[in-house]
This record gives sequence, C-alpha cells and structure tokens, in this order.
Amino acid sequence: MTTIRVTESICPECLNVLPATLFVEDDKVYMKKTCPDHGEFKDLVWGDYSEYKRTMSFYRVGARLENPRTQVKEGCPYDCGICPDHKSQTILAIIDVTNRCNLRCPICFAHAGAAGYLYEPTKEEIRGILENLMTNKPVIPPAVQYSGGEPTVREDLAELVRMADDMGFMHVEINSNGIRMAQSPEYCRELKRAGTSTVYLQFDGVTPEPYIYARGFNLLPLKIRAIENLHKAGFNSIVLVPVLIKGVNNGQVGDILRFAMEHHHTVRAVNFQPVAFTGRISKGEREKMRITIPDLMRLMEEQTKGLIKCADWFPVPAANPFSRFVGHLKDIKFVDFSAHPQCGMATYLIVEKGEIKPITHYIEINQFIESLENGNRMIENGHKTRAKIETAAKALQNIDLGLFRKHVLPVLKDGDYKSLSDLHHNMIMVGAMHFMDPYNFDLERASRCVIHYAVPDGRIIPFCTMNTIHRQEIERQFARPIDTSRITPLVDIKAISGDM
Repeated sequence: MTTIRVTESICPECLNVLPATLFVEDDKVYMKKTCPDHGEFKDLVWGDYSEYKRTMSFYRVGARLENPRTQVKEGCPYDCGICPDHKSQTILAIIDVTNRCNLRCPICFAHAGAAGYLYEPTKEEIRGILENLMTNKPVIPPAVQYSGGEPTVREDLAELVRMADDMGFMHVEINSNGIRMAQSPEYCRELKRAGTSTVYLQFDGVTPEPYIYARGFNLLPLKIRAIENLHKAGFNSIVLVPVLIKGVNNGQVGDILRFAMEHHHTVRAVNFQPVAFTGRISKGEREKMRITIPDLMRLMEEQTKGLIKCADWFPVPAANPFSRFVGHLKDIKFVDFSAHPQCGMATYLIVEKGEIKPITHYIEINQFIESLENGNRMIENGHKTRAKIETAAKALQNIDLGLFRKHVLPVLKDGDYKSLSDLHHNMIMVGAMHFMDPYNFDLERASRCVIHYAVPDGRIIPFCTMNTIHRQEIERQFARPIDTSRITPLVDIKAISGDM
C-alpha cells in the first residue's frame, strides 16, 4: 500500500469530518478513513493509478468568488453558502424548482412522496435566486439549470426559462426525464420559444433493461420520442445523461455513444454520471455497483474499438489556459475552469465530411496547452503584443489549420460566450462527472466544486455537499405540507407509449 495524499472526508453514518488517506492498491486509488463511533470505511475512488497521475498533472488553482455569502464558523463542509474558504467560482448554477416528479424511480429518494413534504420555490423566490446569482463577482455564472424533482411538472416552467433569459443568463438548461417532452411537440416548442438553450435528458441506455432496473419501466421509446419532438421544435443541443451503474448499463457505453453520433444534429453531448450512493449501502453492494471515471474511459476504448482512447480524455481544468488566454486578449473575464481534476473528464468528437474523430486527431493537446500557458505568463508580465505573436506561432504548430480557421479563430477574434458556445456546438462532447457520496467524499474536491445549487435563502452550495449534507435541512426550511392535489400522479407509461 502506497500513500498518495492525506485529506479529510466525512463519516457516512454521522457525517462528522474525519482524516482520510488516499492510497494505491493493485494499481487503483482507494480512500480509507476511520470514525471512532462507526468504524473503518474503504472505498474505490479512481480505478487506474496511472490515469490518476496524468489527470492530476492538470491541477490548476483558480480565482475564488469575491463575494462569498456565508462566514467560516464550523469549517468545511458545514459552512456552505459559499464560504470564503471555497476555492472556485460558479460555472453552472442549479435551481431545484420542485421535488414533485411524474416517476418513482427505485434509485431516487428525492421526490415529494418519499420526502413527505413539498419543496417548490415560488416564481418570486426563483427570481430572487437568479438576482442573487447575478451579483457573483468577478463573473456571473454563464449557465443556469432548472432541475428537481422533475421540473416539467411545473406549469410555469417556460416562464421561469424566459425570466432567466431576460435577466441575462447566457445559457438556460432544463434537466428532465423527457416524459412531458415526449407527450407534446408543442410543449417542446414552448420551451424553445421561451429561451431554453439545452435539455439535459436522462438517458440510461439503448435497451429496456437499464430503465426497468433504474426507473421501474421501459422508458426507451419515450426517450426517442422526446428527442424527435425536441428536434422538430428546433433544439440542436440535447445532452444525454446516463447514470452509469456497474452490472446494469456499463456494457452499453459504446452503444450510447453510437446513438449520440447517429443523432448528432440534435445531440451535442453525452455526460456519463457514475452512480453516487446518497443513502446507506453495504460495502458489498458498493463494490458490486461502484464504477469510476477511468473505468468508463477503458470501457469506452474497448466498446468503440479504439475510436476514443483513454489518452483522448482530459480533466475540466485543461480548459483553463484557453479561457484565460482569450480573456487576456479581449480584457474579458470568463469563469475559471479550476475544478479538481478528479471531478470530471471529457473529450470532443469532431464531425467533418461524414467522419467522426476525437479532437486529439487535430490538436496536440498537451503542447497546445503549454503554448497557451506561456502566453498567459507573458501577458501577466506585461508583454501582450509579444504573447499574441509567439503564442499564435507555437499554437499553430500543434493544431490542424482547417480546424483552427473554422472553430478556434472565431473564439480568438470575438472572445465572447457566443463564440465559445458555437465552438462547442460544432462538436460532440463526451464527458463524465463523478459526483461524490459519503463513502468517497473528499473535502479538497468539495472546496474546488464549480457546479453550485442556488437556494431561496441566498446560499450557493457546492453540488456534492448539497446532496450529501445540506439538502434535507434546506428543503425542510422552505417545505410546505403535502397537498394531495399537488402531488403529481404517476405517468401511465403504457398509455403514453401505446401508439409508438
């Protein structure tokens, strides 16, 4: 056993902070910790030590939020709001608009029926949340996502989208199971007209089995109809979101990607989410279902016959030098891509003349990043003109000229969020975000989180601490007793899909 680093975690039983150790065993990275009351816990956190070392080479320290909302009193992870010790800004702000849902998924405990109360901020409370986010310094979040529960059960969802769009958020997303969208093409058009940029569509596989296991029904026909309806409504930015569970759908990684490629005019990304265990679960069950990002990368290489190799994936902070360089050139502040390298990995597929290849076929990523980092250092030392000339010359040595002209040059020329968005929309992103649970919780990762929940009391809370520690307390603070007339009835899947 070789120790990698010492950090802090929490006890899965009492949620008290504990010292924790990351160590290598059988070329995999594990975490172990001991609670004086509940004993020792050991969990897999990264399925390949070589990939761990490569990923951590992209470690970047970014700029903090200049106007935190809470004070440091009890320490991380209890002071979330965001406290002054948090080491990142908000890239994506999530607002849970309801805990009602039209499904009762076996793997979910977040719906109103299970919680025993109704959490559903009013339209004015949501306006206040958005206004609060707009005050973030030095950069307002470019993207806001409405989530739940199932946000489409709210009749005013389109109004909420329009409100965020009118207030100046550049990207407004809806995180949905897609059932309402499958039922009504006109509903899809309504959401598009309101200003919805992207639909994050729950999508667990390309056969019935994963849906029956995770959702209780075969929802695949509904997913396909939802994609068709969204396409007809003018959407060209659907993100497929598979919750990846070992033994359930890990054999469909390549097939899910092929499905996305076949629908690439509408599907712009696949964002795999290795399962997180938010409730209590035995060690044996965790080991049976636990899957990590390197496991996904290996499966992708195997199941695509080498189209996407492990070396094609890069962590979130790999984007940091590029956004900083563009910001320096245009004197514009972009959000800082300084998430912890273990939080997420991604690659891009480029569609050219009917062929689909990873971005690494067109760019020598490591050398391209190095040239940008040198340019950033020159600009920060007062040599902006020299940085432009030298960085452009070195960057062009490491990038396909056609790709540069078509996709990268507009970003360097315009330097705005739209040009960055256009760059993204000319590719298919394949990514993975491994959210933490009490068993693999790492306070260093939590302090670097860039995906934040915004809640009615003014707090802005990192994703994993919200779902692991703070959710019940916040929802109960704003909960209302369940009115049986407001609990969304279960969808009759057979009735909806009968004519498919």
